[in-house]
Amino acid sequence: MVTRLTPRDATFYALESGKNPIHVGSLMIVDNATGKLDYDTLLDVVERRLPTVPRYRQKIREVPFGLGRPVWVDDREFDITYHIRRSALPKPGSDAQLNDLIARLASRPLDGSRPLWEMYLVEGLAGDRVALFCKSHAALTDGIEALEIGHVILETSDAPHKPAEQIWVPAREPSGLSLIGDALVHMAARPADTAGALRRSIEEATVTMGDVAKTFAGFASVLGTATGTAPTSPLNATVSRNRRFEVVRTDLEDYRKIRSRRGGSINDVILAVISGALRNWLMSRGEPITESATLRAVVPMSVYLDSTEDIALSEVTSFLVDLPVGEPNPAIRLSHIAHATEARGRVQHGVTAATLVGLEGFAPASLHAMSVRAASSFAQRTFNLVITNAPGPQTPMYIAGARLLEMFPVSPLLKNQALTIGLTSYNGKVNYGLNADRDAMSDVDVVTALMYESMEELLDVCS
Repeated sequence: MVTRLTPRDATFYALESGKNPIHVGSLMIVDNATGKLDYDTLLDVVERRLPTVPRYRQKIREVPFGLGRPVWVDDREFDITYHIRRSALPKPGSDAQLNDLIARLASRPLDGSRPLWEMYLVEGLAGDRVALFCKSHAALTDGIEALEIGHVILETSDAPHKPAEQIWVPAREPSGLSLIGDALVHMAARPADTAGALRRSIEEATVTMGDVAKTFAGFASVLGTATGTAPTSPLNATVSRNRRFEVVRTDLEDYRKIRSRRGGSINDVILAVISGALRNWLMSRGEPITESATLRAVVPMSVYLDSTEDIALSEVTSFLVDLPVGEPNPAIRLSHIAHATEARGRVQHGVTAATLVGLEGFAPASLHAMSVRAASSFAQRTFNLVITNAPGPQTPMYIAGARLLEMFPVSPLLKNQALTIGLTSYNGKVNYGLNADRDAMSDVDVVTALMYESMEELLDVCS
């Protein structure tokens, strides 16, 4: 009995291309002053936790003649040293050099003949730090039944827990004839679910809302004035296979301060900060901006259910929201966003992620995977960019006894999207990862600088 890819997983798998890799990444910076985390230790940590993410030892097999959706099969030649790789920066490696390396690694598609994930241990960072960069194909992790590898390797204690080793015996790989037979039986039982129907849905570059509802037990809500085609923007362009990656570091307390003075939620403040940065970026490019100008974001994010306490529960909800980039007053920008998003409480949300957050490990890794999958349910012409937001614990996390300092999402670019922004809160910080096309948005570093300015603008109006 083979496990067939779901329609959603099969769509992500088919949409993969050399210019548009569909993998979800995360960059983790770790304090390694004690030298606890080396390559051999990382191999041991990951190998002991693979039983909790069994799909990481499975690869995808196509059904001959395209008679059905591809299937998951155990990789009988699984080699963990192929998937976990070692890299280094020239000492003392700077954060800028690390970002350049991540951009190159994020540009490379995964090997489709093997399980669809890679992990890099990057040594040589200044300040006795090492970096971990994980990337997993969007078809591999749905955040519900299949967690992201970064979720399961982090712990809440600096005393490493070593799960008992489990002997893994891969199942026999099915033959082509057996895959054909199984596909024919499946087609006979469900004639509407054919390869032709799947192919047509891929060519239309969208997924039916019925499939989204089945996958996420909810539906995407459209808020405010976010209807129809998105505004024309330089954020929408034909993309190359090359990327640029930048990060922004901010304090969670600043968002709480602005929220307490101006109302709304932490999520609203985040969107207001991004709106201000994008407004000034458009102006730096000489783009015409009127007071009514907007950019439309698809915002699949993990919502803070109780932002006055340490984050314990969240939901992944998807909606479109118009960012008021034409409004020059930062306080009014925030007010517009808060007004638009308050409707969120009157509609059905997406997936409740409280179970994920409560699990041992680092839930944002899986939450961002869920968010990217949710974003792809929107037709590409309806939005300008994707913003994903996942809360993390407000206490330190560890891997092999080494303390996690920072985490930055590296979300993929969807078709004709020149920029994606991911952010994660962790241990009093809110950190952004900006993944951009190298050709269409070579000035993404301008956006990162303007994010800090936008935050200062909001803090000034609250003083």
